[in-house]
Amino acid sequence: MIKKKSLSKQKVNKNIKSKTNQKTIKSSQNASKKLVIVESPTKAKTIRKFLDSSYMVESCMGHVRDLPQSAKDIPEKFKKQSWANLGVNVESRFEPIYCIPKNKLKIVQELKEKLQQASELILATDEDREGESISWHLVELLKPSIKYKRMVFHEITKEAILNALEKFRNIDENLVRAQEARRVLDRLVGYTISPLLWKKVAFGLSAGRVQSVAVRLIAEREQERIRFKKAVYSTLVAQNKKGSATFESKLYSYKSRKIALGRDFDGETGKLFQEKVENTLHLLEPEALRISEMVSKLSWIVEDVEEKPISRKPSAPFITSTLQQEANRKLGLGARETMSIAQKLYENGLITYMRTDSTNLSAQAIEACRSSILSIFGKEYLPSEHRDYTSKKVKGAQEAHEAIRPAGTKFIVPESSGLMGIQYSLYELIWRRTIASQMVNSQHKQVSLKLRAGDALFNASGMTVEFSGYLKVYSDSEEDSSEKEVHLPRLKVGDSVECLRVNFLNHETKPPSRYNEASLIQTLEKEGVGRPSTYAAIISTIQDRGYVKKNNNILYPTFTALVVIKLLSRYLPDYVDLKFTSAMEERLDDIASGELDWVKYLTSIYFGTQGLKAQVDMQEKAIKGDDSRAITFNNLPGLIFKVGRYGAYVCRKNQSEEVCASLPETIFPGDMTSETANKLIDQKISGADALGHDPLTGLPVYVLTGRFGPYVQLGDMNLNEEKEKTPKSKSKRKSSHKEEPNFKEIKGQKKKEMENKVAIKPKRMSIPTMMDPAKITLKQALDLLSLPKKLGTHPSSGKEVKKGLGRFGPYVVHDGDFRSVPKTDDIFQVSLERALELLAQPKKGRGRASPIRELGLHPDLKEEILIFNGKFGLYLKVGKLNVSLPEGVKPEEVDRDQALKLIAEKSEKSQPSKSKRKK
Repeated sequence: MIKKKSLSKQKVNKNIKSKTNQKTIKSSQNASKKLVIVESPTKAKTIRKFLDSSYMVESCMGHVRDLPQSAKDIPEKFKKQSWANLGVNVESRFEPIYCIPKNKLKIVQELKEKLQQASELILATDEDREGESISWHLVELLKPSIKYKRMVFHEITKEAILNALEKFRNIDENLVRAQEARRVLDRLVGYTISPLLWKKVAFGLSAGRVQSVAVRLIAEREQERIRFKKAVYSTLVAQNKKGSATFESKLYSYKSRKIALGRDFDGETGKLFQEKVENTLHLLEPEALRISEMVSKLSWIVEDVEEKPISRKPSAPFITSTLQQEANRKLGLGARETMSIAQKLYENGLITYMRTDSTNLSAQAIEACRSSILSIFGKEYLPSEHRDYTSKKVKGAQEAHEAIRPAGTKFIVPESSGLMGIQYSLYELIWRRTIASQMVNSQHKQVSLKLRAGDALFNASGMTVEFSGYLKVYSDSEEDSSEKEVHLPRLKVGDSVECLRVNFLNHETKPPSRYNEASLIQTLEKEGVGRPSTYAAIISTIQDRGYVKKNNNILYPTFTALVVIKLLSRYLPDYVDLKFTSAMEERLDDIASGELDWVKYLTSIYFGTQGLKAQVDMQEKAIKGDDSRAITFNNLPGLIFKVGRYGAYVCRKNQSEEVCASLPETIFPGDMTSETANKLIDQKISGADALGHDPLTGLPVYVLTGRFGPYVQLGDMNLNEEKEKTPKSKSKRKSSHKEEPNFKEIKGQKKKEMENKVAIKPKRMSIPTMMDPAKITLKQALDLLSLPKKLGTHPSSGKEVKKGLGRFGPYVVHDGDFRSVPKTDDIFQVSLERALELLAQPKKGRGRASPIRELGLHPDLKEEILIFNGKFGLYLKVGKLNVSLPEGVKPEEVDRDQALKLIAEKSEKSQPSKSKRKK
């Protein structure tokens, strides 16, 4: 027994020694290797392809340190300090307290282990402020005993990487300080003002150095819409003819007074601007009809002909902000989505770095452009000299690298990129804009005619493209709708033209348009607020914080946004002021260039009688509680809109007391009317009128509006909900436990009745968008309340088949297997037979998740093999198994045999090893 134990021990020791030797051998092999650290696995994977085995390329997965995100992240030794909640030691040169996020602890440990095996450390993070900061933090954390170098490049191609390995530099301390100052300043502003909003408006709200300015822009535009008064005006449009050519003309002036158009009216009064009254005619329908009848009977003579050539230059290559704007306009992408896709294109070596303020193109990029233009479009589209965009700078531009363009010395045409879906579309947009920037101008001919008919002067305009030039490949968004050619017949002064008919059109002035992502970014950039690399995060943040809702690419401010901006504009105006915030950006740029000491600047912002801390402390006492969370509108008299813990609500004085009702999140401030608000309050006072009663239960059926929109309800409000809705005073809250029913003292039937009374909850069902709540009948309401409804049992399984209405619309379901009901079907008319028919169809994904190809059934799994284009590229799907396709493989090149081989390899890898199975 002892001998066996001894032999077993010797065997274990031998195994340990063998493993130790293997580790030592591996360590000695790696000791001569150079460790390259980048931010992402994709970037690491691409760079590995260009380097030999003497390099180890690893990812740090972005920032490895940051300021504390919550109180539990603050180190114990700092928790009692007065500044601890800021995460910044404001008493000692604004020293940040950095923490390693929990999800980065393992990554940092792995990098330390790799570093011990390396002979040299190369920091290859991005070349902007964020990238520079990541490199600095890596050095601070890893504390390398070996030499370390900073490596930068603006594209991930073999040539660029190998070139960068010969041109190392030191970490730019000015860029690091600028990023740190920006981060600390954002923390000071956010963490000092946000608690004020919690106390005075509602808990959980936040303020930010740039986000609050963005919210102010959106909120002020909504206020303009609320104050807007529409004007009605008329115009005349004539159909004219000369020979066989017909064309359109519009009334320009009558009796020497210019005809008023929408831009001539003041949106706040609905009347003509004062300076326009004397020389502008506000034409209304009766006068328009009279003039149209009169000029139809007169002869029409050409009074003036103006013809001039127009030459248009192409736009500069993309910078971060213009890429976000154009991707939003042309592809419908949000700023964050645009940057996420661009990041993948960059990391896969297809485009240059996507965070840049520079419109400059390198010599090799210009050569690649000109070569592509010559080979694809011909020499007539190639200018004699290249275009130089180095002097075109945006306000506060600070990045040093190139414009966003296709990577490499030879641009890959989109068709040969191997990309699919939205990645293909964005790459094509970048490729086209870059190529167009080096093409010749487009040549146009503009013709303007003035036609006289008595006292009326009509105007006709024409535009023709004489040579397309850069328009052959790219058209700017602003020109897309107006660049359709309009041909006018050749006419000269004194020629007569025929009038076929004259029509009058009635118009209404429109309120100013709400912002979309593109127009908001354009305004922020124009005002010098924020930087292009931050716009995506800003737009996401203001949505996440509940200040803005995005619908059909339009940014709608909530009532919370208007209340918060009212408070900040009144009590802390600097921190929502465009000029003040722009000046902050300029000072941060001065820190980046080494012209300003960051500690002195932060001291001037935070401390002193006019500093942030003193201002917030002083204004907190001045802000009245009730007023701070309320807002009124002149066009909605007698109504007060407030924000509370559970969202926005509207109040009205009803005799001596104030009555309030919750506001649905689907109604935005600019769309609110007195009728809607008063209806909500009236429903709260007297309860909604029942549509009728359910014949089965006898309960009333209501159409109601809640926080999340309109819905139908069966029965009245239950006991629990009454308790939840009724506000409690502090004294009542303390003793509320005494008032709750004591079930131990209630016996028999009385106990069951009490339990049922508390448990009963009226059934509700949201009203789908295609149904008008005001027109819903009792039958329709009962149909909605019947959902989800059992249709019968499935003939194969014997399990229930149901139909219902969910988040994504109507559906049928069997045993957890869902199918959407097509829009052509009425959900209330779907029978068991139709449901079985839908369930028998192959399951289809939504949007981009729809399969690109179907390769047939898997022989063993008996599931369809499908090819999808996902977030991370092309992949195979069979049942619940997903298998990535190799890079560069096109979906049409994959056959069933290749797919089966890839699936088998993935299945083998996903099987646990023998040792793991034993354990």
